Amino acid sequence: MASRKPSVSTLSYRLAEVSTMASSNNGVSALFLLAVLLIAASQLAAGINSAVYGACKTIAGGSGLIGVTFCIDALSSDNRSSNVGSYKEFAVIAVDLLTANATSTKSEIDAMLRSSGGGGDATTRCLKSCQAVYGGILQVQAAVGAAVKGGRFQEAISSLEKSASAVKECRDGFGKSNVTSPLSVENDDTFQLAELIVLLIRDEP
Repeated sequence: MASRKPSVSTLSYRLAEVSTMASSNNGVSALFLLAVLLIAASQLAAGINSAVYGACKTIAGGSGLIGVTFCIDALSSDNRSSNVGSYKEFAVIAVDLLTANATSTKSEIDAMLRSSGGGGDATTRCLKSCQAVYGGILQVQAAVGAAVKGGRFQEAISSLEKSASAVKECRDGFGKSNVTSPLSVENDDTFQLAELIVLLIRDEP
């Protein structure tokens, strides 16, 4: 199996860990620690496409909606990102990622509801609500993709904002019902992917 490049989150943690060691352990050679930091930094740079890093730093940094690391990890997960020259092309990739995430989440919800027997407990009610949310997202994704590719950005943004809002309602429903959500990660990813697309096409030159 081919070796995998460390993720940005892993390498960032490594840099922070070594920096902490340098400040707390006077017995460790400063030159050694510097060498380790330089190696980790070079791995980080080699593992991230410069266009991806630049785009994510620009649109996600300070947005308050998505994290730079999430943006980098998401776009880097698709091999097409290595040959992208515009925010619009990144947005096309993100649309596909959102569709894949919504599809897998909808399948998870369907399986949970089948195993629950369709009871009337709070978790089941929340899952049924989320099932409708993700079904709705999937219904509009083809149109969103076409709008992004066709440069009809406002049309795409309107639909994506509705999807992001619906996912928040799905997420908040569990809290209002005082039950633990089994979809916390999936909802967060879906919300951030939708907002990532919005940020990309909103800033498209």
